[in-house]
Amino acid sequence: MTAQIRLVEVTDANRDAVVAVRVAPAQERFVASVEASFRHAREQPEGNPWYRAVYDGDEPVGFVMLSWNVTPRPGIRGPYFLWRLLIGAGHQGRGYGTAILDEIVALVRADGARELITSCVPGEGTPEPFYRRYGFVPTGEIDEDGETVLRLDLG
Repeated sequence: MTAQIRLVEVTDANRDAVVAVRVAPAQERFVASVEASFRHAREQPEGNPWYRAVYDGDEPVGFVMLSWNVTPRPGIRGPYFLWRLLIGAGHQGRGYGTAILDEIVALVRADGARELITSCVPGEGTPEPFYRRYGFVPTGEIDEDGETVLRLDLG
């Protein structure tokens, strides 16, 4: 199934509905909440955070956040780093994750990106298999938080 999604700017009008999107409790150790993502974006403006709510029709089903075209330096991955990707617990398994990545890849490619980097917490239930099926490969690097760093070649 190919999900139909829209990436929507987060505003005062939709913020509460977007913050209410939550992963399953067993996944919370692998991905921070939308609310925590907003806090991380405020605390690290040098990461040039770019984020959008993910909608299917009029319903928010997920959230995505990237570091957008930044110069990599300690604590900042880039130039394009998939900082957060989450799908609400009741919306998983419907193709939203792949649809979001398709949309993000098209956007960063159009901006001149040659690669997309992400990282994930290792362990049972990690999203790493999802990223690897999409085409991300481990770089061999473990970041300062103990997360496995993955790279998607956009060439």
